[in-house]
Amino acid sequence: MIALDAITDAPYDAAMASIVIRNLDELVADRLRLQARLNGVSVEEEARRILTEGTKLTRKQIAAEAAAMRAAQRPNRTRAVDLIREDRDR
Repeated sequence: MIALDAITDAPYDAAMASIVIRNLDELVADRLRLQARLNGVSVEEEARRILTEGTKLTRKQIAAEAAAMRAAQRPNRTRAVDLIREDRDR
């Protein structure tokens, strides 16, 4: 039985994390086992490969995300000298 439960940092290796998946459909688990067997690796290694490949962003996707963030920000038209003068006049 496998649902995305938690990702926790392993105390002995900060670069690695553990994940528990509960309530995974048996058909999906069977396909994962078969796929692992066909690739000659463990189910865990196959799941790790699938997760790694499925979470990679392309340069184009990263650029699009950055452009969307920039577009959502309001431009700052206030000059520092104006703020300093305003503060001095208080």
